[in-house]
Amino acid sequence: MINKSNKHNPGLKFIPIRRTDFFATVRQRVDAYFAERNLSTHANGAMWSKTIFFLLTYAVLYGLILSNQFSELAMLGMAVLLGLFAAFIGFNVSHDALHDAFTSNSRLNRMLGRSFCLVGASPYLWRIMHNVVHHTYTNIPGHDEDIEVAPGLVRLDADEPYKPWQRFQHLYAFPLYGLASLSWVFRKDYIKFFKKKIGQHNNTNHPRREYINLFLYKAAYYIAFIVLPLLLLDLTWWKIVLGFVVMHLAEGLVLGMVFQLAHVVEGTSFPVPTQLNTIEETWAVHQLQTTANFAPTSWLATFFCGGLNRQIEHHLFPRICHIHYPAIAGIVKQTASEFNLPYLENPTFLSALVSHYQVLKRMGKASV
Repeated sequence: MINKSNKHNPGLKFIPIRRTDFFATVRQRVDAYFAERNLSTHANGAMWSKTIFFLLTYAVLYGLILSNQFSELAMLGMAVLLGLFAAFIGFNVSHDALHDAFTSNSRLNRMLGRSFCLVGASPYLWRIMHNVVHHTYTNIPGHDEDIEVAPGLVRLDADEPYKPWQRFQHLYAFPLYGLASLSWVFRKDYIKFFKKKIGQHNNTNHPRREYINLFLYKAAYYIAFIVLPLLLLDLTWWKIVLGFVVMHLAEGLVLGMVFQLAHVVEGTSFPVPTQLNTIEETWAVHQLQTTANFAPTSWLATFFCGGLNRQIEHHLFPRICHIHYPAIAGIVKQTASEFNLPYLENPTFLSALVSHYQVLKRMGKASV
């Protein structure tokens, strides 16, 4: 297969010490699945239905809050739901669209991808940080910045210097995940946009329009979720701020947990490049080694997480709409077994959560 790292970072290459036809085989079988059934790899009716459900519910919740017709406690509850549905829109709509997996129409993908602004984040930067960097260099320290949850506070890599307070990280990491979207809204996008490198990816050649879009989208978000509530709601300013923070704590916790349960559980690896700056595996096998599914048979997890509970299928086939992941999962799993390759799964959300907790606890020890 083509070395995916060459396009974005000529310095780091995937050079396997043993050749494997795994990806060619699984891709051929998945292609055959769609061809034999005359199916599109993009959204079907069920996908459009869930998209309408998430977007409409989000809009209704937002409108109900601004209607100023409910008690403070009811509005706080709706703020929590609004945060959850922002995350669900990110998983189910924005994510597929930004991977060009939602539809074959690139303009419609871009339009749907802008729903990521409802999370408070930049669609343009997400394409760089997630599509380019994370999907190519998954779990590689110094390259995949998605594993840098809170540098100096949370230790996920055994080669990272140990800090004494990290022995408690299995307790404080989860509240930190809740701060993820607040950081995204006020800090992360600005820092990442103006960094010269994201991981080892050159980040200095942004189109001029993206400078405008960054501040325009952020301003629109601040107006919609801070200014308008201050103008329209009969609440003191600190109650509105509290609602905003609570909304983001719910949103951030869900966003953070789904990522962690897919890449930071027992069995996933954090490969370190050789002295020649190579990874001694093919890109596809690397994805199997660094990625795990969770609750793969759960209808609820699949519906709300946008198929990201089947992270293995997503990493191998990011341009296939997630609505098809349950159908192709058997193909991927069987092919991995035939090639004697790992296919990591935690059967339930709880078992994945326990596994992540164990990783945090183990990495919080100085001897690791």
